[in-house]
Amino acid sequence: MFSAFSSIDCDSIRTRTPVDAAAKRLDGIGHVLSDLDISAIQTQDDVNRTLWTLDAAVKCVRAVVAEFRVQPGADQLIRKSRNLIDLIEQARGEVLNSRDTILN
Repeated sequence: MFSAFSSIDCDSIRTRTPVDAAAKRLDGIGHVLSDLDISAIQTQDDVNRTLWTLDAAVKCVRAVVAEFRVQPGADQLIRKSRNLIDLIEQARGEVLNSRDTILN
C-alpha cells in the first residue's frame, strides 16, 4: 500500500461550504489511492494499470480544482490539491522504479 495517502481522514470533514465539499472529494481520491499496493507490482500490466490509475487521479484532482477555483477559500483547496498531486508524482516515481526492477 502506498502509505502516504493513508493518513487522509475523509470522514472527519464536514461539507459546510463548496470548498469543504471539494476538499472531501480530494480526500476521497487520496483514500482510493491508499489502496494501491506498489509492492505487489509484478508484471508490466500491473505497472501500466497503476500508472493509468495515477494519471486518472491527477485528472480528477485537476477537475475538482477547476470546478471550485472561484469559490471563497479556494487557496486552501489549491494547496491541498498540490500536496495530493505531489504524493501522486511520488507514487509514480516508485512505480517507475519498480518497472525497472521488473524489466531487468
